[in-house]
Formats: sequence, structure tokens, C-alpha cells
Amino acid sequence: MSALGPLNGKLAAVFTPRVTIFASTVLLAIGTIISGLANEFAGFIVGRVFTGIGAAGIFTVSIIIVLELTSAKQRGLAIGLLNTGFTIGVAVGATAAGALLPHVGWRWLFLGQAPIALLGGASLLLSIPSTFTTGKQDDTKDSTFKRLAKLDYLGAISLTVSIVLLLYSLGAPRKIPLLPLLLSPFTFATFVLNEVYLSQDPIIPVALLKSRGLLLTCLGTVGYMMARWAVLFYTPTYAIAVRSWSPASAGAILIPTNAGFALGGLIVGGLHIRRSGSFYFPTLVVYAIFPITMVLLAMLSTHDSNQWLYVLDILISGGATGAALNYNLAHLLHLTPKSTHYVATSLLATFRGFSGSFGSAIGGGMFSRTLYNSLTRQFAEHGIKNEELVVRLLGSPALVGSLEGVQRDVAIHAYEEALKMLFLSGAGLAALMVLVQAGTGWKGAEEEVEEREAEEREAEEEEREGLVDERD
Repeated sequence: MSALGPLNGKLAAVFTPRVTIFASTVLLAIGTIISGLANEFAGFIVGRVFTGIGAAGIFTVSIIIVLELTSAKQRGLAIGLLNTGFTIGVAVGATAAGALLPHVGWRWLFLGQAPIALLGGASLLLSIPSTFTTGKQDDTKDSTFKRLAKLDYLGAISLTVSIVLLLYSLGAPRKIPLLPLLLSPFTFATFVLNEVYLSQDPIIPVALLKSRGLLLTCLGTVGYMMARWAVLFYTPTYAIAVRSWSPASAGAILIPTNAGFALGGLIVGGLHIRRSGSFYFPTLVVYAIFPITMVLLAMLSTHDSNQWLYVLDILISGGATGAALNYNLAHLLHLTPKSTHYVATSLLATFRGFSGSFGSAIGGGMFSRTLYNSLTRQFAEHGIKNEELVVRLLGSPALVGSLEGVQRDVAIHAYEEALKMLFLSGAGLAALMVLVQAGTGWKGAEEEVEEREAEEREAEEEEREGLVDERD
């Protein structure tokens, strides 16, 4: 999903956004069917790959469509509405899956997504005019085949391989394998060299990332959203393992944080982001709120904490995130020249997509390794040696509720320890991203151009005065 986002932006310029997003929904549906019918792990993973390819197109192209169809005054509210759609999907999907799992089984949870995806894709195909194109639509007279041949496939493949190797290593549940971790930088170097020297139309214009404002905004978004994904993935784990909630109730814990996400984006988009210009300080303020909520989350992820305070904290956390994503996009448009807005926003969407993969894999690896070490250590302290139970607890938070006595106490404490480590790490990362975002600056591209021109005029004037003095 993260690696193929940029390529989908290019495909939208060849086939139009309407066709590209419909094809993406078809691929997503195919992926869910393969996953639901899988009889072995490898087949299941193939299904998830297809699902990710489809999701990449839906996520990327939907942002492009919204940006193309809205004015500067409407853009903040429109992006807020789009983010609301994303976050409602996450909350409803998690809650529905938890409620349906005991009744229909995991296979039908995947198979049942296919008709929903196809219905959504058909609705988009019928509702988007066939004449609608992106601002970067390829208007050459080349055939579709020739335009497809020009796409940066080597860049897409090398970027995908680099990301897979990195996440495979850092997401390992026990020990980090070194070989894929060492190979990842080499494949990434291949990607960069291809983008700079070989590709005629690179999927990620490396030269554009020389802009300090764009580069730091993209990097800040990756780190910030990685911490956000820790909340989305592991607050339900806390509810199941530590609180012994049912899967449906655990999924429902995402409702307040996603409701906050939607409200935060809509409020700042509808009330504040109604103009072009700098949003430097509002962006830093909401960026700074989020790591505070993460620290509180780490402290509250215990068996006897106040549940309503926990819900309030994740509500505020979601609100800060929703507002932050709206503000940093609006500020990015201020920092970059208007002629580059299309590419800049596409890059921001791409890096935001990276964060989901990085957050789930890297955060999951950290959590699993901490949980494994804690379970092994505490069981040993109580004279219990049961490697099979440790492995089962790593994969099933719900198993904690079926344990009794010392085993249950150890499991709960180990989960608390792993969750605390994860959320504190997320808080540290999010706090660092405040500094990264601060480095973007508050001066827009036009202001910097005017300053450079003024400096050049001043230098020319000084040089002219110096020549006059020499003649005198």
C-alpha cells in the first residue's frame, strides 16, 4: 500500500482518476477473496498483497480527486471530510469485525468485504464524470501502451523491495534478522539512483525534496502518523488483554479516537483553514498536544486505571491528529510554489501512506519483542517454563482472559509493560516530530523569492556603488 501509492498517482494521469480508482477497488476485492479462500499462510499473504495494491490506489487517488475539485477556501473542510471517511471506516470496520468474528468466522470477514468494495467502486465510476482529469493529465498523442511503458516501474519495484526488507527486519517478533536489514539500504540506494539519473518520469521526484519545507513536512508526517498507528493498533489489544473486553467491545474503543480525529479535522478545516497562507504556529501547537496524550496513554494502560479518563485521552489524541493533518497540508501549500502543489500534495499523501506500514511493522516488532522478553522473564521468576504458552500469548491477547492465578497475573503485567514501552516510544517519536515540523519555517515560497530578489538587487546596487567609487 505504501510503496505503490506514487505509481497510482502516475496511473491516474494515464487512465484518469475515475478509471484508476475503480480498478483499485476491483484489485482490493480480489485480494479479500484470495485472503478469505486461503488454505495456507503464503496464500493469505498473496491476498493481502493484492488488497494493499488496491488500497494504495484508493487512498492516493481519492486525495488527488478532492484536491482537484476544491478551491483554497474549501480545501480544509474537504480534506477534513475525506479524513472523516477514512477514520469512520477504521472504527466501524474494527467494531463490526469484532462483533461478527464469533458468528461468521474469519473467512467471511474477508469474503464479505469484496461486494462492499465493488459497490463503492461502481458508485465512484458512475458518479465521477468521464471527462474529469487531473491537473497533470498526460495530454500527449502517444498510445496508452507507450504512456504505460514510460512509467517508472524500476523505481516502484526497488522502493517496494527496500520497504519490505526494512519492515520484515524491524517487525520481527523476537530477534531482528540482520541480512534483510543490511540489504534494505542497498535497494533504497538503487531507487534513489534510478530516480535521479535513469527515470524520465520518477514516481518520487527526489529533486523536489530538496525543498526544506516539503522534505521536513513529509518526514514529520511519517513519524507523527507512525505514533498515531500505535494508538489505532494497540488500544484494542489493551482492552482485550488487560481489561478482558470482548473483541467487539475492544474494537469499539477506536470509536472515540476516530471521532476525535474526524472532529479535529472538520473543526479546523471549517472554521480556520479558509484562506491561503501560513499555519506555522497552529500546526506546532496541535503537533505538541499529541505526544502529551501518548504519555498519558502509557500511564493509563493498566488493569486498574480509570476507563473514562482513558477514553477521554484517546479522544483528545484523535482530535489533535485530525487537526494536525489538516494544518500541515495547508501550511505545505503555503511553503511550496503553486506550480508544484499537485506533486507536493501527492508526495505528502505518499509519505502518510508509509507511516501505516512503518507504524504497524516497527511498532509491532517492538511490542512483540518486549512482550516476549517480559513473559519469559516473569514466568522464569515464578518457576514456570512454558514456551508454547508464551508463543500463544504473543499471538492472542484474548488468551489472557482464559488463564488463571499466577499465569494470568504475569500475562497481564507483561502486556502492561509492553504497551507502556510502545506508547512512551511513540510519545518520544511524536515529540521529535514537533522539532522536525518546526524546521519547515513560516515563510512561503513567494516570500522567499521576493527576499532573494531583494538581496540580489541590494548586491547589484552595492556593486554599482563600488564601481562608481573606483572611477572617482
